[in-house]
Amino acid sequence: MKARIRITLKHGVLDPQGKAIQNALAALGISGVEDVRQGKYIEVQLTETSEERAKETIERMCRDLLANSVIENYSYELAS
Repeated sequence: MKARIRITLKHGVLDPQGKAIQNALAALGISGVEDVRQGKYIEVQLTETSEERAKETIERMCRDLLANSVIENYSYELAS
């Protein structure tokens, strides 16, 4: 089973990397970009076959290691 995990900064948290991307786009002459927010995308291949247990594992991974719950949100999808 594969998990696709997205981690993004919570609304209101400053995103200096997103601002740097926005500035670089402007320097390239790409206009009309109002805001950029940068995040992380992680794919995890699990040997688990139970969707319920896979969700428990992914929740623990995100909560304990992958995401900083103070400043980040996470979501995920499971695919077989």
